Parts: sequence; C-alpha cells; structure tokens
Amino acid sequence: MTQPPPRILLVDDEESVQKLLTFPLRKDGYEVVGALDGPEALERLREDDIDLVVLDLMLPGVDGFEVCRQVRAKSSVPIIMLTARTEEIDKVLGLELGADDYITKPFSVREFRSRVKAVLRRAERTRAEEPGEEPLEDGDLRIDFDKRTVTLAGEPAGLTYVEFEILAALARNPGRVYNRMVLLERVWGDASYRDPRTVDVHIRHLREKLENDPKHPKLILTLRGVGYRYRDR
Repeated sequence: MTQPPPRILLVDDEESVQKLLTFPLRKDGYEVVGALDGPEALERLREDDIDLVVLDLMLPGVDGFEVCRQVRAKSSVPIIMLTARTEEIDKVLGLELGADDYITKPFSVREFRSRVKAVLRRAERTRAEEPGEEPLEDGDLRIDFDKRTVTLAGEPAGLTYVEFEILAALARNPGRVYNRMVLLERVWGDASYRDPRTVDVHIRHLREKLENDPKHPKLILTLRGVGYRYRDR
C-alpha cells in the first residue's frame, strides 16, 4: 500500500505567505492544510492527522506561543516556528515551549524547504527506531529511551522533544565530546541554515531541569572551545 504524503499544517495570517510557502511544499509532494489564526489551527489539529506544524509567531487573537503551548500539552507533532522578530528571547521562549525549530523572516524558500525536510526526516527516523534499549539510570536520573521519558527522583523532568534528543545523544556515549555542529547533525538531521548557538539554549534548559546547580553542572559538562559531554559513568 502506498504511504500517504506527509500532511503539513501551515499557520500564518498573511495569505501572501500562505501562497508563497504552499507552492514549494506541494511541489515537494506534501499535502498542505492552511489556517489563518490560532483557533483555526487548533481546530485543524483536532480534526486532521498532521505530521508537521509550520507556525507563525505573530497571529491575531491567540499568538503562536499560546498555540505551541496548547499543542505541546497534548501532542508531540513537530513544530517549526516562523518569526519576524530577531530578539533572542522570542527564540528561546519558542524552544522552551516545545518548538522543534524556528526560522527568522525573511528567509529563502530553499532554507524553508530544507528545514521542513530535515524535521520530517527526523520524525520518521524516531518512529522507525527499534524498541529494546535498556533505560539508563544515573543516580536520581532515569532515561527511558524506548518510552522517550526522563524522570528525576521519580518525577517527570518535562523535557521537550529536542531536549530529549540532545540528552539521549550525550548519555548514550558518556565521556564523548560532541561539538555543536555534530549535535545539530544528530538532532536535526543537518546543520544547514542553523545557528550553532541553538544548541547552547537547549543545553542551558537541560541543566535547569536536571542539575541541582545549573551554573555548576555535574551531568552535562562543557569542554570550553570544543563542545559538550555527559559525565563519565
């Protein structure tokens, strides 16, 4: 049986942007569902099977942050956030709420297509992973790779999709140093068009959620000028 094409929900209140982005997505073989505001996007997600959400930040009524928060409360569907803002706080907040990636306007259609393909490829790879990997237990920390859950002293750590991917990559190879570019490749599938500092944001969030003293980490260590590693066990 032929696999149906991935279905992408495109959320943007500007019809010109809808047309600009819908054309290359359909040319790449994706099915595109449009939404012009937050409530319509949430309704679409309730009614349709969606494989990826492309979500504009500046929406009327219910903004992209709130849509992202509500989606993440119920679903792990990948989210790419579009923002015309350049402030780091907006990018950080979007990532903290669970966005998988973000693109700052203006951007090229080529970059957009690359990001979409990488996120969908990563999601497909995750679904295809074979179960059976033993959970990792390190003190109060427990990582269940099959269930994609992380607990600390028995309580859920509340990691986002990307935070889990970075932690899993590091924890599977304790002591091995990963530079930013390698982590970008491991987590996103490629490093094209991405600011390597994105990794730093996720590492900071991981430390805030897992470390007793995030400013003096014991689990996820920095090798200055090189990269990050999980402590030796």
